[in-house]
Amino acid sequence: MSKTPASKTAAPKASAKAAKAASPADTPVDADAPDSTVAAPDSPVRHSTPTSTSNQNSRPAVKPDPKLASAWKTKPGAELTDAEVLAMPDGEYMNDKQVEFFRAKLTQLKEDILSNAGETTEHLREDTSIVPDPADRATIEEEHALELRTRDRERKLLKKIMQSLSRLDNGEYGYCDETGEPIGLGRLIARPTATLSLEAQQRRELKQKMFGD
Repeated sequence: MSKTPASKTAAPKASAKAAKAASPADTPVDADAPDSTVAAPDSPVRHSTPTSTSNQNSRPAVKPDPKLASAWKTKPGAELTDAEVLAMPDGEYMNDKQVEFFRAKLTQLKEDILSNAGETTEHLREDTSIVPDPADRATIEEEHALELRTRDRERKLLKKIMQSLSRLDNGEYGYCDETGEPIGLGRLIARPTATLSLEAQQRRELKQKMFGD
């Protein structure tokens, strides 16, 4: 019976000693737990590892291939590749080399369309009446109809190409008709006849969807 009070009095003393010993180290952690619990033991690792990783990931974007970035200085604009044009500095937007590059691209598109139109004319001259099988004749006529629809779309594209070539001559090519801002090399390479920036095009399409033509 006499041991029970002794054990009871010993427990508070032990806990008090433990609390007094722990309090100097634990007080800062309790004051700002979100930072100190992570930063105290792991601070050197957390600060060094992400920094080196982020630098490695950002190097290709910050430092492009020097050959691509400087190719436009030595090559004619018509011989530049899409990647070489995209690697050009922003300050060179629509300079003489880029104008020459897009003129060559538009001219090639025009020649391809005119060549396709000539092939279509030759195909349409074929006399389907000499084909004995009615099924084969119907197939050929359907192919002709499809080819005519394709040529009609290309005829409209040819008109846009001629307008784009005119804009190159006037110094208006590469700039949005609505805002006057640069359309961007990526969009122009994908669609050389573009006259609107991507944002302006999206606004126009949204307006057409809401209010119709």
